[in-house]
Amino acid sequence: QVQLVESGGGLVQAGGSLRLSCVASGLTFKTVTMGWFRQVPGKERESIAAINYNGAITYYADSVRGRFTISRDNAKNSVYLQMNNLKPEDTAVYYCAADRRGYSYRNYGSSGAYDSWGQGTQVTVSS
Repeated sequence: QVQLVESGGGLVQAGGSLRLSCVASGLTFKTVTMGWFRQVPGKERESIAAINYNGAITYYADSVRGRFTISRDNAKNSVYLQMNNLKPEDTAVYYCAADRRGYSYRNYGSSGAYDSWGQGTQVTVSS
C-alpha cells in the first residue's frame, strides 16, 4: 500500500526557514507527480507546490512563489519543500500528496487530482 511520510515541520520565527521532506513507499515514485498542500483548521486545503515525475515542471501558488522551492530525488523516493522567509500566515499542517493516475497535468493545484496523502506535519511561524 502507498505510504507517504512527512517530516521537518516545527516552530520557527518569522523570516526563518524550514525544509520539509516526504518519503514515499508502495508506489513507482519516479513516475508520479508529487504535490504539497497545507491546511488551517476551519479552512479548505490549499495547494502550495507540485513537481512532475522528472522535476522538469514545477508549480507554485502565488502565496509562496519566490519563497518556497519544491524538489525531488527519485533515487530516494523523496520530495522536498524548502521554505524560506516564512510568515505567520504560513502556519498550517503541511501534507504531501501523490498523483498516480496522471490527472494533475490539467491542474497541478487541484487536490482532487491526487490520490494518496501523508499524515501531515505541523509548521508554526511565530511573529
